[in-house]
Amino acid sequence: MGSSKRLAEDFQSYQQRIEAVLKEVVGSNPLTFYDVLRYHMGWQDEQGRPCHREAGKFIRPLLCLLSCQAVGGDAMRIMPAAAALELIHNFSLIHDDIQDVSSQRHHRATVWKIWGESQAINAGDAMFALAFSALFKLRYNGIDEQKVVTAAQLLNKACLELCEGQYLDIAYQSRLDVTMKDYLDMIAKKTAALIAASTAIGACLATDDNKVVDSLYGFGKELGMAYQIQDDVLGIWGKEEEIGKPVKEDISRRKKTLPVVYTFENCEDSDRKKLEALYSQEVISNDDVAMVVEILDCSGARKHGEKLIGRYHRQALAKLGMSSLDLSRQTSLEEMASFLLERDY
Repeated sequence: MGSSKRLAEDFQSYQQRIEAVLKEVVGSNPLTFYDVLRYHMGWQDEQGRPCHREAGKFIRPLLCLLSCQAVGGDAMRIMPAAAALELIHNFSLIHDDIQDVSSQRHHRATVWKIWGESQAINAGDAMFALAFSALFKLRYNGIDEQKVVTAAQLLNKACLELCEGQYLDIAYQSRLDVTMKDYLDMIAKKTAALIAASTAIGACLATDDNKVVDSLYGFGKELGMAYQIQDDVLGIWGKEEEIGKPVKEDISRRKKTLPVVYTFENCEDSDRKKLEALYSQEVISNDDVAMVVEILDCSGARKHGEKLIGRYHRQALAKLGMSSLDLSRQTSLEEMASFLLERDY
């Protein structure tokens, strides 16, 4: 974990710069509406008083900036793209919290819990609009307009895939026949698409080499798969104080995360019947959640998830290697991938 700590320190300056750009984009508009956005970002409390609380990890913007650097570009010039990616991510989080009826994020109440579902939808929509406003600021940093258009196309495609994945995630809650292929197709859209766009956008803004851009897109896609599987594992066996929201919440909401899908396909017939009965309920009670976890433990779902994380991690590094970039240029992305997949939050 020593390398993780060092990386966190190395990235701090980038994170501070990204946050500064985000604050410029969201602005200091006195309308109360923008207080909702600033609350979600962790800059204000619910009364509108300035504060600095835990917000996101800035994974997508960091990957964008590191990809730009890896192909020889100037990361500071593409900060608006990094900000755009973080805003899209937060648009999805606000809407996701509504759809999942999640009451906590980053150790405090979610936007919908305070302002209601309708206003939270408005806040998420504003994040989406502001993201593209941020992206088009690249023109003022001397980025070629065609490259800006390409970046916008990549981001728009990822947004559509994200919505498709979220549709599947919700649809699967009422199904008992979700397969591993279904699950992997869903997370490829819901999570991996935006991470892939992040690495591809960083690269495309700094190089005309389509082979390099495609390789970095592939790197981000594989990394995104590993990242979501780890998120699923932590959602059941992680520590609530580290994650920032209740663990096992996905089970109570009947989410078909990797451990659950794997167990349905691989457990004993008697355990499968128990799971089918439990997941046929509209909401799984706390006592029943404990029973589900016991069945997941017996199936070896956690170990299988960890093996899959390792497999996708290796595939991500292989895609990065196909870029033909100098090994020294690949190092920061390799370290970032390891950092993300060593996390316990």
